[in-house]
Amino acid sequence: MVQTTLTRRSLVSLLGAATAFQILPAAAQTPAAAGQNGQIPGMPAKFGYDDVVKRAQDLSSAPFDATIPPLPPALEKLDFDAWRDIRFRPEKALLAGSGGQFQVQTFHLGHLYKRPVTINTIRDGIVTPIPYSASLFDYGKTKFDKPLPVNLGFAGFRVHYPLNMPKVWDELISFLGASYFRFLGRDQQYGLSARGLGIGTGLLDGHEEFPFFREFWFDTPEANADRLTLYALLDSPSTTGAYRFDVYPSNETAVDINVTLFPRKQIVNIGLAPLTSMFFVGENDRHLNDRNRYDDYREELHDSDGLLIHSSTGEWIWRPLQNPQIQQVSYFDANNVRGFGLMQRDRSFNTYQDLELAYQSRPSYWIEPHGDWGDGRVELVELSTNSETADNIIASWIPNAPVEPGKALTYSYKITAMLDDKRMVPGGHTEHTFTAPARALGSKDPPTPGSRRFLIDFAGGDLDYFSKTPEMVELVPSTTNGTVTGSFLVSNPQINGLRAAFDIDLPVGETTVVRAFLRSGNRALTETWTYRWTVDQL
Repeated sequence: MVQTTLTRRSLVSLLGAATAFQILPAAAQTPAAAGQNGQIPGMPAKFGYDDVVKRAQDLSSAPFDATIPPLPPALEKLDFDAWRDIRFRPEKALLAGSGGQFQVQTFHLGHLYKRPVTINTIRDGIVTPIPYSASLFDYGKTKFDKPLPVNLGFAGFRVHYPLNMPKVWDELISFLGASYFRFLGRDQQYGLSARGLGIGTGLLDGHEEFPFFREFWFDTPEANADRLTLYALLDSPSTTGAYRFDVYPSNETAVDINVTLFPRKQIVNIGLAPLTSMFFVGENDRHLNDRNRYDDYREELHDSDGLLIHSSTGEWIWRPLQNPQIQQVSYFDANNVRGFGLMQRDRSFNTYQDLELAYQSRPSYWIEPHGDWGDGRVELVELSTNSETADNIIASWIPNAPVEPGKALTYSYKITAMLDDKRMVPGGHTEHTFTAPARALGSKDPPTPGSRRFLIDFAGGDLDYFSKTPEMVELVPSTTNGTVTGSFLVSNPQINGLRAAFDIDLPVGETTVVRAFLRSGNRALTETWTYRWTVDQL
C-alpha cells in the first residue's frame, strides 16, 4: 500500500540474533568497565566503538550546544570557487605510509562549511588528534592578509585509495557538511549522497533538523587490509549518536554501518539510512519542461531516476522519480524491509549527452538492513526545483513508533554503490516510463479532461521468452483514485521485452497512485511499477 501527502519543504548492535533493530534502556548501552575491547586487564584501554558509544551517551545528557566558533572574516566571505581552490597537499596525507593503501586528506573550513570537526587517528588503540596547520594546504589563488589561527580545525575529510588503477589514489569516500557522506565504486563518478540521520524530512511544518558529526576517529589499518574502519560522533538538538563505518573498496564499494542513538527527546519522524539525490528532468516528465524553464540540449538531468524497494514479502517495487510542481511526500509500507535505494537505472550516454558531468556513471546506493528493523515505512520526499544543482530527493526508512528519550536505539545496515541494479530483480524490470495524452496517435479529438496515458517498457527476466507472444501475458493495472479506462500490451523488440500502456480517468485537481505489473497465469513476471499522478500537473 502506498500513502501520499503534500508537504512544504521542508541496527544494530549484535545484542540478539532474533532482532537486529532494538530499542533498549540507555543504561543497557554502557560499555563494561573492563575487557570490553579485548585488552589485557591492567593494560591501557584500546579505543574503539564502545568508547564512542559512551561519549554519545554522556553527550545526550547535556544540553545541546549549537555554538559554532566564528571564522576569520577572510574565510567567512569565501565564495565557492575561492574555497575550492584551497587544496590539501597530497604528500602530507594522513595514514600515508602507515595505513596501507588508504590515505586521508582534510577539507578546509570556509564558504558554506563553517562548523569545525575534530579528526583523530587510532594506532595500537591510542588516539592522536590531528592538529590544523596551514602548511597542510595549497591555497592556490586564495590569499589572506593575516595568518590563519593555529587551532582552526577542519570542515571534513576524504579518503583516497587505488580504486581504478593500482598506482593511482582515487577518492573513495568523503564526509563534508552535517552528516553527509559519499563514496564510489570502480568507474563511478559522484552523484547522490548518503546521510548519517534524517529528522523531520517529510513533516508538514517544514522544520527539518540536520544532525551533524562532531568528531571522527580513523583506525589505522594493517598494510594489506581490505577495509578502513572509522568512527563518528553525531549530535543534534534531538539526539546524539555513535557510528562505526567499515569501508570495503571494490568494483561495488560497500560500507557497513553500525549505529547507536541516544535521543534527547521524542522524535516522531526519524529517517534511518537516508539518501539524498537530484532529479531535475527525465523521460517521464518532459511535458513539464516549460514549467521548469528548461531549455537545454540534454534530454535528461538526474543523479537518480527511481526508488527501488524490496519488501518483506519478496515484492520488488519501482517508483520513477519526479520533479513535482508542488513538493510532495510518498510513503511505502515497508515492515521488515529487505532493502531500498535511490537508483540511476538509465546508463546510456545518449540520454544525457554531458561529457563533463557524466550522469550515466553516477552510482546507485542500495541499502540492506542487517536483521529485522520491524514496523516502518520508506519515505520518499520530492521537492520542486528549477535547477540541476539542487538536491531535491530524499529517501529513508521511518519506524512507525516514535523514538523516545532515555531509550537507546541500535541498528546496522550496508550501503553498496553500484552501476547495475537490474541484476538484483529476479524478474523483469522497468526500462522506461512515459506519459502522454490518453488518445490515439494523430487523433484531432482532445483528450478527456483528467485523463492520462502511462506507458511502461518492461525487459529482463523471462520477457524475452514472451516478447513475441504478448497475448500470453496479462497487464495488471490499478489505481487508488479514479478509474482505469483501457489498456494494451505489445511487443517491444528494441529491448527484447514488452510495452504496457493504460489510460486513467481522474477528476481534475485530484491525486492518484497507479500500479502495474505483468503476469502469466498466477506468476508475476516483473517488478511492480508505481507512480504518483496529479491531474493539474500539466
